[in-house]
This record gives sequence, structure tokens and C-alpha cells, in this order.
Amino acid sequence: MITAALIGNPNAGKTTVFNKLTGSIQQTGNWPGVTVERKQGFIRRSPKDRILVVDLPGIYSLSPYSPEEIVSRDFLIGTSDDKPDVAICVVDASNLERGLYLLSQVADLGIPMVIVLNMVDVAEKSGMKVDPSKLSEALGCEVVECVGVRNQGTDDIAEAVQRAYDGKEAPRFLTYGSDIEECVDRVSDVIRNCVRDDVVRWAALKLIERDDMVMQDLDADVVAKAFAIIDEMEKRVGDDGVQMIATARYDSSAAVEKAAVTKVGGAVAGSSLSDRIDRILIHRVLGLPIFIAIMYLVYFVSIQTIGTMGSDYINDEAVPWIQEEIASWMTDNEVSEALIGLVVTGMIGGAGAVIGFLPQIVVLFLFLAILEEVGYMSRVAYILDRIFCRFGLSGKTVIPAVIGIGCGVPAVMGTRTIEDPMNRNVAVMTTTFMPCSAKLPIITVIVAAFFHESAAVTLSMYLLGIAMILISGIVLKKFKGVVGKPAPFIMELPVYHAPTPPNVARSVIEKSWSFVKKAGTLILLSAVIIWLLSSYTWGFEYLGDSETAGSMLADIGHAVTWIFIPNGFGQVWEFSVASISGLMAKENLLATVAVLFGSSVDGEGLIAADALVDALGPNGAGLAMAFLIFNLLCAPCFAAIGAMRSELGSWKKTCFALLYQCAVAYMVSTIFYQFWYLIWGEGSFDYGIFLAIAFIGLLVYFVAAKDPVGAIKRRANLEAD
Repeated sequence: MITAALIGNPNAGKTTVFNKLTGSIQQTGNWPGVTVERKQGFIRRSPKDRILVVDLPGIYSLSPYSPEEIVSRDFLIGTSDDKPDVAICVVDASNLERGLYLLSQVADLGIPMVIVLNMVDVAEKSGMKVDPSKLSEALGCEVVECVGVRNQGTDDIAEAVQRAYDGKEAPRFLTYGSDIEECVDRVSDVIRNCVRDDVVRWAALKLIERDDMVMQDLDADVVAKAFAIIDEMEKRVGDDGVQMIATARYDSSAAVEKAAVTKVGGAVAGSSLSDRIDRILIHRVLGLPIFIAIMYLVYFVSIQTIGTMGSDYINDEAVPWIQEEIASWMTDNEVSEALIGLVVTGMIGGAGAVIGFLPQIVVLFLFLAILEEVGYMSRVAYILDRIFCRFGLSGKTVIPAVIGIGCGVPAVMGTRTIEDPMNRNVAVMTTTFMPCSAKLPIITVIVAAFFHESAAVTLSMYLLGIAMILISGIVLKKFKGVVGKPAPFIMELPVYHAPTPPNVARSVIEKSWSFVKKAGTLILLSAVIIWLLSSYTWGFEYLGDSETAGSMLADIGHAVTWIFIPNGFGQVWEFSVASISGLMAKENLLATVAVLFGSSVDGEGLIAADALVDALGPNGAGLAMAFLIFNLLCAPCFAAIGAMRSELGSWKKTCFALLYQCAVAYMVSTIFYQFWYLIWGEGSFDYGIFLAIAFIGLLVYFVAAKDPVGAIKRRANLEAD
């Protein structure tokens, strides 16, 4: 078996090539961090030996500055007995010099190499033609032209890998000038007995670059001898080693590019077209309003037009028809009333309440996939980066936040791209403030019931998530040891291109199927449990399909509902129970509401939006919105909590994050409800409004004070003394 490492820059199309080679459906995207862990799969049509391809994170260098670079570097170096047999370097043909910079570092490791020259069509549109034979001659390895998104040329990669493996020939090193090469030889002699033979040159170059990880692996006296040589070279040349190596790599890369690239006459400059579009879409002033307008249009189409037509049909026609037919059949066959209730109300009603919103979810995923394929979503990260940095957050926090629109779990995992551990912590703690796809049906139901399916209200929930991330950036840095200084965010914007239908379809199907699977397993099980608890007393006496008073669930709800009285929905114990069930999975929340309120509606029953209006009345908008806000901001589902635990590294930090999220959700929900009730309802200046004012004061204090946590501790110590 041949093990091949697939490596390349972000946006070079590496994961797309991996998917074509292996038949995998790993997520691709136009931003860094899509691949944060190595993934592997066998090439489907290997010429002779089986070829295992390991997809490494996209990186710009083998310097250990980011988690992706460490993952890739550790795998490429490997051990004397276990290292990749072949390196497949995916290079963007339209940005050859950047790819060659990374390629030169991989070549120093002496691994047989195949270069995949991807996006040759984009290069030609940009006025460039890369000669693969000249590139192959300069680098001493085979070059395969490829258009990954169209699956052109990918079949040739497997044969090239087999030839590279059989030949065992290492690529040609790029030379870095006489001064550096002399220094490399002398340093290599010093460290030769301390490192593996196959990485001596690479380690010598890394020592000249002051690589901390290489220095830590060597004895102090060996490092001292090597630095004596390096210092001598730096004094003679008048420049530091780091700068010299970087300059030499770029000079060598530029020389190879010049030899291999020719200009194509009459081509359309795709990058220039992208530049002209970007002058508008990422304009310093217009960029944000345009982003809001685009997202408003996406939610308008998803929630109010195309998406809602399908959802209305399922909710108003399909689910009631299925329930009626099954109930009729079970009644005719003299099935017990309790079993009919379990199947019709518990199972079909609970799962149907979630599945009913699948059309809206599909339309939303479709638009988001198109926007990402086109290249706009990476521009969103660029637009929001300026805002996030002003609030003390790393610019890379933007990417997990955008991913969080789909699902909180990959969003939390995506925070690994943030180098600074303290900034990574705050991203983990705040990313799930963004409403994920599981929360969209909850938003849809509340907005449909009380706000005429307004796309603007729907969009405001996403803007609320962004606002809470920004405010948390200020608040959390007041806690010692939680956050660090924001790191600069460098991300290359891809050239705009037409979306690839298979990629869009794969993204929509994958995410939608994940949504359906949850509804068919976890949500179905939860709906059954909720139905059983709401239909039986503690003595297991069946109450009937239309009665919940006196049930086990009603008692549990009444026991905890006082907690949510300041938020308004403490008046409705069903909402308290739904909020608790939502911790398992946010889709549970809607299924719980459907089961508990479904029987209160007439024959068209189990339509959650109608049930809400029926239960709360037309003036229940403020209460329902407070319920929505709390559940959007509070602790995420168990799967996302598990991901948070993995990224934060301890349950102590995870518990702090969950407490913080729940506290923020409780305060914001209370503030909203109390002022809504005061302005639009029959509220007065009672304890509720004073509690809301106190919460506002607390938030302002934590935002404005320089050291609020320290001040509280000092005051507590004084009182203790």
C-alpha cells in the first residue's frame, strides 16, 4: 500500500481533488480551516498498488505558527519507519508563486513528489498558461494538469503517484544562494548525528529560520554550535537568517514561475473582474449594508416564499393527512387509545413538526452553498473582520461564526484555526450564539405565529447572534486568563467563479440529510418520551390524548417554571419544559412544543405556529420572542457542548462557558420581555422591570469597567476581612 500526503495552500482546491480521487464528500469551502484535521481515503481506481491519500489542512508554510501547519508538518516529517511515501502537492495554477513557496519546503524533506497543477482553466482566463514540462524539469518531479471541480485530469494523478513511488526519486531542491547553501552544509555537519538522515537539510534550514520546535528537539550545545555558524553568516551578509531564507524561497519560486508561465493573448482577466466586483461588495462603507441586504433576500426567499410553500404543504396537508389516515386505520382495528396517541401525537406529531420545516432548510442551505461556491462567503469574513477586531476579537473568529449558521459542531471545531489559545477560547465560548439550522425552525414558527413570517425579524435573530459575539469579546477579556490579544487575520480572497452544481447539490443533500436523520432518530425518541411524560400521571394512569394537567411532565414543568417568570414564558410551563429538552438537540424544542400544544388545536392540529397563537393569544408575541431569544443564546445542544469540551480542554472551562451563555441568554431575554411588556403590554414598574434595569447595568459595567472582575474580588475580600 502506498501512503500519499495531499498538501497545498488554502483555496488551491485540495479537498475537491481529494473528493474526486477517493469518492469522499468532505466539505469544501473558500476559506481557511475547512480541513482542520487530516482525513484519509483510498483512491478508487489505483493502477497497481492501493493508494491511501491523507488530506492535510491547507497551509502556506511548514512553520509551526498555526494548528493546521503543525498537523501537516508532523505528518510529513513522520518517523524513520512511518512517513508518507509520496507527497501530492496541489498548486493553484493561477497563483503559482505562492504554491511554489510551500512546495519548496516540502521538497526539502526529500519525499517523492507529484505536483497537481489545479485550476488551469482559471489561470487561462486570467491570461496565464503554465507549461507543465518546464515546471517538471525545474522541480524534478511529474506535473499533472487538473481542473478538480470538473474532474478533469484527476484520473492521471493515481498513475503519477504510482510512478513516483516506484521511482523513489526525491524532487530537486531549490537552491538558495551560495551564502545560505554554505551555511546549510556546515549546520548539517553539526546536527547530522542528532536527526534522521532524510531530514538533515530540512532541519538545518529550519534552524537558520529560528524554528522553535526544531531547537527544542536538539541538545542545547548542538543548538549553540549551529547558531555560532548561523550568526557568523548573518554578520557577513548583514541580514538575519529568517529574512534571507524567505527572500531566497520567493526568488527561487519567482524564477521557476518565470520559466514555466507565459501570457495568453486575448484572455479575460478573471482576477480583474473579481477586483472590480470587490470594489463594490467589500467596500468599506457599502460592504456591510450589501451583506445585510443579501442575507435579507436569502431569508425572504427561504422563509416567506419558496421555502414556506413546501413547509406549509407538509404542515397543513401532508402531516395532518398522515395522522388522520393512521388514526382512522388504528381505530378501525380497535387499537387502544393510548397507542393511537403515542403514534399519532407523539411520534408523527413530534417528528413531523421538525420535518415540516425541511423545505425552508433546504432552500436556505441551497442559497448559502451557492454564495460559498461563488466566493462571496469568504468576503463576508473579510467584511466582518474589521468589525470583530474593533471588539477585541481575532479576525478568524468570523469564520466559525459564519460556519455556525449551518451547525454549531463544525463551527466550534473550526476555531482551531485561531493560533492564540486565549482568543480560541473566546471563539469557542461565543460561536454558538449564531443560530444554527436546528434553531431556524424555532425562529420560523415564532415569526410565522406572531410576526407575519417577516424576513427582517428572522434576519434580526442572526444579527443578535453577531452582536452578542461582539459584546462577549469585550466582556470575556475582563476575565483573567480567558482571552489574549487579537491576532491579525490574513485571508486570500478567491476569484469569483460560477457555482458547480454537483458541489452545491452535495452540500445541500449532506446538510439536509443530517437534519432528517436527527428528526428520525434523536428527535423521534425525545418526542416519544415527552409524549409519555405528558400523557401519564406518576401512577402511570393514562390521561387521554387531549389532557396534560396532572401529568408527570406538568409537575416537572411547574417545578422549574418559576425560573423563567422574569422572562415571561414562566407563565407557560410547556415552554420551560421545551427549553430543557432543547439542550439535547435544539430540534427537540419544537417537537416538544408540538407534542404539548398539538392536542389543544382542533382537527387541523399539531401545527406548531397555530398552536402557539392558540395557547398564548395574539398578544403573546413578546412572551414568545423572549422564549426564542433565550433558546437562541443559551447553552447549545449536547453535541456542540461535547465539541466545546474538546476544544477548551477541561470541564472547568466548559462549565464556565455554559454558565456564561445561559446567563447572557437569561439577561437578554429578561430585558427584552420586561421592556416589551412595559411598552406594548400592561406592564408597570414592578420588580421585573427593575431586574431588567439591573441586568442592563451589569452588562454596561462589564463592558465599560477596566477590571470589573478584579474589583468584585477586591470588594469581596474587604468584606471578608
